[in-house]
Amino acid sequence: MVNYKHLHYFWAVAREGGVARASERLHLTPQTISGQLSLLEKHLGVNLFTRVGRNLELTETGRLVLSYADEIFSLGGELEEVIHQLPEDRPQQFRVGVVDVLPKSIAHRILEPALQMPEPVHMICREASLDMLLAELTVHRLDLVLADRPIPPTVSTRGFSHKLGECAISFFATKKLEKKLIGGFPACLEGAPLLLPSNGTQLRSSIDQWLDKHRLHPRIIAEFDDSALMKAFGQEGSGVFIAPAVIDAEVERQYQVTAIGQVDEVKEYFYAISVERRVTHPVVSTVMEAARIKLFSDK
Repeated sequence: MVNYKHLHYFWAVAREGGVARASERLHLTPQTISGQLSLLEKHLGVNLFTRVGRNLELTETGRLVLSYADEIFSLGGELEEVIHQLPEDRPQQFRVGVVDVLPKSIAHRILEPALQMPEPVHMICREASLDMLLAELTVHRLDLVLADRPIPPTVSTRGFSHKLGECAISFFATKKLEKKLIGGFPACLEGAPLLLPSNGTQLRSSIDQWLDKHRLHPRIIAEFDDSALMKAFGQEGSGVFIAPAVIDAEVERQYQVTAIGQVDEVKEYFYAISVERRVTHPVVSTVMEAARIKLFSDK
């Protein structure tokens, strides 16, 4: 890779017309600049100047390199101007990825403190699979990923998983559907219409194991990647559905349903994944601390 300090010395010599004038402009000795030019030529494997009498003239390759150097340092000047013209009170950008299987109401609660900070924050949310979001985190296109599990051991992504908390799950049904269920919880799930997360998720695996343990055989009506869509079908009475117990009251109020039982044996887990072991991004640290204290501290 080109050493841009060496390239800058070359650019100065070419623009000033010689090493002596460039050394005056850069406040360096002519010997230092000549040495840096030699290193650049050695790295590129070509001569950039040819000596004509006491003067230096650009070679054909030197003129090509100068055209690129002109563009590079012109863009650098534009960048400085743009930065200086930005308003001092511009919002801090917070780019977060939310794994598609994470309950949206929980994601909202975790992220809400970001928009309540004293300094303005511009939050950009992306939703995708964990693999896709981890790839973006690796190249610093995201500051944080919210997930239902830590970084899988099979993934080579460099990052750190910070556990925010965990909570039990609750089963919900409309009043009309609840009246059709037979017996108490969890026996009432036998033969009942059930809406579940899709296969392949940690949560679904835990629910299946719990149902097998209690020898329960509900009728699985539908499976969903999107928990919000599952709740929408549950609101219409299509079947019993699940949600994190930490938001029982919110789910009952928003979807006009009733919590018919809670299962402490099945847990939903929530992780914040960052590229830093010790988080220094102010918005990320605020979000993580608020989630641990306000959302999961009693769960």
